[in-house]
Amino acid sequence: MLNWLSGIKKSLSKSSSKISSGLNDIFNKKSIDETTLEDLEELLLSADLGYEAASRIVKEFASVKIAKDADLAEIKAILAQNICSILAPCQKDMQISHRPHVILMIGVNGAGKTTTIGKLAHKFKDKKISFIAGDTFRAAAVEQLSVWGQRNNVKVHTASLGGDAAGLCYDGLNQAIKDGDEIVFIDTAGRLQNKTNLTDELKKIIRVIKKVIPDAPHHTILCLDASTGQNAVEQVKTFKEIADINGLIINKLDGTAKGGALVAIACTAPTPVYYIGTGEGIDDIAEFNASAYADSLLDI
Repeated sequence: MLNWLSGIKKSLSKSSSKISSGLNDIFNKKSIDETTLEDLEELLLSADLGYEAASRIVKEFASVKIAKDADLAEIKAILAQNICSILAPCQKDMQISHRPHVILMIGVNGAGKTTTIGKLAHKFKDKKISFIAGDTFRAAAVEQLSVWGQRNNVKVHTASLGGDAAGLCYDGLNQAIKDGDEIVFIDTAGRLQNKTNLTDELKKIIRVIKKVIPDAPHHTILCLDASTGQNAVEQVKTFKEIADINGLIINKLDGTAKGGALVAIACTAPTPVYYIGTGEGIDDIAEFNASAYADSLLDI
């Protein structure tokens, strides 16, 4: 538990440092008035919480009767509670309930899809797993997934560079059924929302998956790079128009001060958040916990 919590705190250290420093400046020997609240809203916006979330948090904060001699710890506790109330509906467990349970990983280039698959395979190491290397556009992606396959002792289905990703998924899923695999992770090419050919390919992959297993994919997970801030919010909204996304995994929090973007997502495009990446190691992934995230964001 301590290692898990310390991982979250470490990942959010840049974000929490920025917010804590700002809160100290705002509430240091000042009464709480309209100017204070405006400064608080600006601070939350600068931490990428977004306008809707920042406004809601400030409004709820203003409604609480706070003693004139309240210290920074008390103020942080109130703000953390307000942030947690936004995040809490997104805290969900990722249940493995089918055999094979098909998990389709999507997102833009650099969002950490392939690494996340490797980490999750390690987390579910008690189950029989296979990978499908659906990013046939990049040799490096196939190589990376193959390395994760070796590290996890997992079979990896691959195709030639530039090969038909949908066809690979068809063959890989049929083989997974024959082999009795319990979980199949499908990696996909990084795609921007405005690349029509790639979005069309993703839709084709999903159609082919359903031909083999009609109720699959059982999880379609969007991986997000936290360092993109508000752009991550737009990615959630846009990708939901392309695929039936039923979960998020947030990566690269450790390299950014934009950890507040997850609060913006929870407020404007609420989606279950299953895990957050806490580093590059095979164990550096933690189940999302709204309360721990809110506390860590405020360095509590």
